[in-house]
Amino acid sequence: MIKLLLPLVLLFTSLTCFGVTPKEAKEYRQAAEQGEAWAQCVLGIMYAAGEGVPEDDTEAVKWFRKAAEQGFVDAQFNLGFMYEYGEGVPEDKTEAGKWYRKAAEQGYAKAQYNLGVMYNNGEGVPEDDTEAVKWFRKAAEQGYARAQFNLGNMYANGAGVPEDETEAVKWYRKVAEQGDARAQYNLGLMYYYGNGVPEDNVVAYMWWNLAAAQGDENAKENKGIISGEMTKEQIAEAQKLSREWMAKRQD
Repeated sequence: MIKLLLPLVLLFTSLTCFGVTPKEAKEYRQAAEQGEAWAQCVLGIMYAAGEGVPEDDTEAVKWFRKAAEQGFVDAQFNLGFMYEYGEGVPEDKTEAGKWYRKAAEQGYAKAQYNLGVMYNNGEGVPEDDTEAVKWFRKAAEQGYARAQFNLGNMYANGAGVPEDETEAVKWYRKVAEQGDARAQYNLGLMYYYGNGVPEDNVVAYMWWNLAAAQGDENAKENKGIISGEMTKEQIAEAQKLSREWMAKRQD
């Protein structure tokens, strides 16, 4: 059984406001005060980041809330974040879950992922792995790598779904192909033990080699162990596969 952490993404939004000029800051504020939700969200980000205005999490929350109450999905996610970590408001996991859910129900992948983590950990919502899987899947099907990785974990561990190593491999592979070292390491484990795929030391070595190149210490250790079980020809083939994978990714 693979037991791994389910990391929570700590991101505000895809919007950025770095390098805001005084003129731009004035224009954003004017639009925000006129009720434009997008501008209210941007102004909130500016206060949270201290860009164009003094850093002030309380003001950030104020503007995120105004936009969130209009249904602006980025602001709903950001307001959930502020409640989860007690930034500008007292920490309140339940309130965080409320705003993540609003964004998640609009199809916002990061919010779907965070809501899945909350269900998995029982923070702000009752612990419920079935609900966690539901929200991880929604985000994973949008291509969100963290959710794909966690969905692989849920299938590998039989948490919230029947244990299914083939499905675990499917989701780990999607993330591994994006270059994620954790998923590459896990995929190497699956090939080494023959879980969900035919046992194959060459392919296991390849994935561990790729993960090790990114600094994954467990992959480095396992690569050393598996080398003692392989012929020189097999190691050479695995290294060739690693080079080919990297070359393909760079194209």
